[in-house]
Amino acid sequence: MIDGKRLDAELDALPARFSGPGGVVGVVSEGRVVARRAFGFANLDTHQAMTSDTRLPICSISKQFTCAALLAACGEPEALDGRLAAHLPNFTGPLPRVRDLCNNQSGLRDYWALTVLHGGRAEQTFSRADAAPAFARMRTGHFAPGTRYSYNNGNFRLLSDLLEEATGETLEALYSRHIFAPAGMARAELTADTRVPADGVIGYEGNDPAGYLPAQNGIYWRGDAGLSVSLDDMLAYECWIDATREDPDSLYRRIATPQTFRDGAPASYGFGLQHSRTGDFAFTGHGGGLRGFRSGRLYSPEARLSVVVMFNHHGDAGGAVQRLLRAALGLPHPVSPPLSRRPAGRWISQETGLLARLEPGYDTATLRFGTGPDTLCETPDGDLASTAVTVRLKGEALVMRRPQENLCETLAPVPAAMPATDIAGRYRSAEIDAEIVIECRDGGTFLWAEGFLGTGRPEIVLPAGPDLWTLVTRRSMDAPAPGEWTLQVQRDGEGRVSGLTLGCWLARGIVYARCV
Repeated sequence: MIDGKRLDAELDALPARFSGPGGVVGVVSEGRVVARRAFGFANLDTHQAMTSDTRLPICSISKQFTCAALLAACGEPEALDGRLAAHLPNFTGPLPRVRDLCNNQSGLRDYWALTVLHGGRAEQTFSRADAAPAFARMRTGHFAPGTRYSYNNGNFRLLSDLLEEATGETLEALYSRHIFAPAGMARAELTADTRVPADGVIGYEGNDPAGYLPAQNGIYWRGDAGLSVSLDDMLAYECWIDATREDPDSLYRRIATPQTFRDGAPASYGFGLQHSRTGDFAFTGHGGGLRGFRSGRLYSPEARLSVVVMFNHHGDAGGAVQRLLRAALGLPHPVSPPLSRRPAGRWISQETGLLARLEPGYDTATLRFGTGPDTLCETPDGDLASTAVTVRLKGEALVMRRPQENLCETLAPVPAAMPATDIAGRYRSAEIDAEIVIECRDGGTFLWAEGFLGTGRPEIVLPAGPDLWTLVTRRSMDAPAPGEWTLQVQRDGEGRVSGLTLGCWLARGIVYARCV
């Protein structure tokens, strides 16, 4: 039984707690819809109301639909292994398996993050034809396939291409036959061109202090995202997967089967689903984001409980899902005690080449390492931890464990010293066939990229340590943007700058040589 009274109170408070132009929320318990809410507006300028029938982009939640269609049409991903090499024609490293694509273990760098380094701008058009040149420029991965986890939208774009090639059918037809029709998702649709949203819905950038502005998107995505689905459709989907939960051949049961890494370690991501726990229950689900939109869903066959949240703004949809789950299950919301210690500093990861920064607060600490900050609480044994990462000081080093990524590493401290400012110039990467330009002038340092997508906007580059810099991409074609990049300087035997290594969590270890 769910705690209906507490759930209703949480639902009533949700529009104010996650303020923005509009949103929809739904809850399914034991196969029945027990909550269906729509609030605010799909379009502020026309006063178009948000309703449970308004279709919203669910973005990366689409990935599980792509994997389910693959299993339905091809049986197992191994059936497509022989086709992958043709889609990565210049790749010289070990090729991933198609199963690695499904599990985000391919080692390929994220193609949306790479658009920044190919000179792409946030609002420009990225057509269907632009994906193949991006993949053709890939030569190596940033880890050996099957050994680590790294989120990569390109994995699922490749899956969609392989699936359509192997079956001779469109992704639209496969989604419809294998998922939409049996689930009763009457109005679900693949809207791959983000310039033309379904039902006239508008996504908004901004927040209450700054105000809300219509978001402009120009990307074409397919397989990695692209579905537009109403709340009514999503609730039908949740009821369908609950009704088939005991059938071992059901598509959702198959994509929800836990996966492993090559070394046998358990993986918490597989076939477009993130595995997690809330209270005593195991859940599977996913989040989604595009400029102006955020979404999230989770389902537990043990609790027979599903929650769906979709916003046409940048509210924390995942946080809203968690609050509703905890309310329905009668669980308290987590409260962090004050930190007994407040470690702070900067460390460098030798494996990833990325900078880690720890910034303590009163009861939590913020770790900046991935695409977004991790909020860490103190554990009983003195570690700082979130659901994704645990860190502990070991002398001056920082031990970081990231089980989801199959990564445990001791990071070296970065001395608090200013880097030399002799990095101005042009650099070229053979890895991605693109260039970057760094300008240092009157105390300011900026970087922009030039590639097959054009010339990007200058980004601010900030000092982080000896021959170490950071820059942050806050807006890019995809959303959320890649976040913080780490720039490491290489020097020759005479101390002159010879090259750079640039990377972010989504695309690491890209080597650039200085142009003469």
